[in-house]
Amino acid sequence: MIRHHLLPTILLFFTLAACQTAKIEEPTAVIQSQTAVTLSPPILITPLSREEMHSRVPALATRAAQFAAVLASDQPVLLLDEDRLPDDNYRLAQQLAVQSEGFRIEFFHRETGAPLRNEIMSIRPVLPGDLTDKTASCQNDACYRVEMYIYPYNTAIIGIVDVDTQTVLDVVRQAQTQPDLSPELTELAVQIAINSPEVQAELGISPASNKAAMPNTKTALNGSRCERSNHLCVAPTFLTDGRALFAIVDLTDERVVGARWTNMGASGALEGVRVTERSLQNAVVMENYCEKRNSLARDGWEMEYVLTLSDGLMVTNARHQGRLALKSAKLVDWHVSYSERDGFGYSDAIGCPEFSSASIIAFDAPFEEDIVDESGGVIGFALIQDFLTDGWPRPCYYRYQQRYEFYKDGRFRIMGGNFGRGCGNDANYRPVLRIDPAASGDGDQDTFAEWDGQEWLAWETEQWQLQENSTLYTDEGYQYRITGSDGAGYYIAPGQGGLDTERGDNAFMYVTRRDPDVDEGESDLITIGPCCNTDHQQGPEKFMEPPEPIVNDDLVLWYVAHMQNDDTPGQEYCWADMRVENGDFTVETWPCYFGPMFVPIK
Repeated sequence: MIRHHLLPTILLFFTLAACQTAKIEEPTAVIQSQTAVTLSPPILITPLSREEMHSRVPALATRAAQFAAVLASDQPVLLLDEDRLPDDNYRLAQQLAVQSEGFRIEFFHRETGAPLRNEIMSIRPVLPGDLTDKTASCQNDACYRVEMYIYPYNTAIIGIVDVDTQTVLDVVRQAQTQPDLSPELTELAVQIAINSPEVQAELGISPASNKAAMPNTKTALNGSRCERSNHLCVAPTFLTDGRALFAIVDLTDERVVGARWTNMGASGALEGVRVTERSLQNAVVMENYCEKRNSLARDGWEMEYVLTLSDGLMVTNARHQGRLALKSAKLVDWHVSYSERDGFGYSDAIGCPEFSSASIIAFDAPFEEDIVDESGGVIGFALIQDFLTDGWPRPCYYRYQQRYEFYKDGRFRIMGGNFGRGCGNDANYRPVLRIDPAASGDGDQDTFAEWDGQEWLAWETEQWQLQENSTLYTDEGYQYRITGSDGAGYYIAPGQGGLDTERGDNAFMYVTRRDPDVDEGESDLITIGPCCNTDHQQGPEKFMEPPEPIVNDDLVLWYVAHMQNDDTPGQEYCWADMRVENGDFTVETWPCYFGPMFVPIK
């Protein structure tokens, strides 16, 4: 039966979304909001001179000398310090990557030949979530993923290197995309922030002793050069006096470009209170769920699943009664904006607890849960994975959840949930799902259509559409349909609200053509979109430029919902709070869920 999943050593009060007929418990009382803190407008900071910045942060002067040297060489890329790499395999992977044609072609401007500012950001072993047809040999060989960032183009280069055969198996170029930061660059961002006079003045003290929250989370601040994430920007965040100060650090220009206070909402005064919680079982999760695939069979379904580095829990090869229904599904990003007007926030990733700098990491193992109808009969099951930051539910910490629902009758739903609390009570969440369905058992000759109120109209080229109040649905609530050459397939019903845990998805749907020769998100994706765009530019649109024909082809769906949090007493949503019970703090949550349901065409 549906149950509450209790995190060890914390008493949690929250409700889980199940099938639409499941019973939802009413939330209990919450601590009333204290006096609201008046927020200041965004603070755009006047840049210090290069000399002054180098004086305040000596590591910047060292870094400038290093870049000057590599830009004068025939290999203009700043490498990770080989002495800090774990072993010779990491060093060899870096050498092979930067010597490959796929990397070298990016070192210089293609018209003028001028050297470009490039930097190797990370090297890690290849995991199952990275594998594609081109990198299949990595199932047996020692392979490494090498990520490089091209500063002037705001572009990531990802290479998969087989160190056993000393070959570069694949190189992927992802425009307008930023790799995760190296530990050295993360520390540099914090040093830049805490040495800014404006940041020190805003905090009222020297913040050198303050620990920044989420220092390597990519961000943007409209009105600055971080807007649209054209520069590599992160947001070290400082908690003080019931508020959170975002310090927006531009690592391209190596300075603080802006800052902003945000209200942490009700119970902000509780920040700093120790919350007893079980330490994350990183080694167990890595060994059992990140470094190998797991199989699951029940209720007529068979599938595999694996935790990825930054795309959450990925389900693959899901079959119902032996027929392929879902090639793969995963949750790529959480875009979090704290002001539609000012446009600042985070681009969060969820994933494994090691190797990745994903902000929100897997808590414990995936678990299963029965889905029951109103009579108490089991009609299916859910596969669930929790992700949270160590310290949740205190302000500026997050908890997300992935939930895959599989029904005995062949339906399935790809879901996500947000349990708060975040850095403010004015957050807009836009999570990005990537779904590769198999309409007729193979999924190689799909046709996608929308309901216009009278009939199904097929989409002929790659495009996107927004679910709005005026959107038309069939009587059953279907907005889309995907079919194969034999007419079999699925109706698709987006979330339309109606439950305490769902207020409607207001989702963008993108349909792209899957090209087996080009990796458009099949392997592990670093954050693909900026945090704070309010339009369709959430990341998937880059895979439809220019739009290609999609009739009778292999299609991939991208689904980006939009939820807003709410801390209004009695109306909480996407929110978490702490209250005293039996002399200790307990956690209460009001989750918000989203996701499309796929219903077999009879």
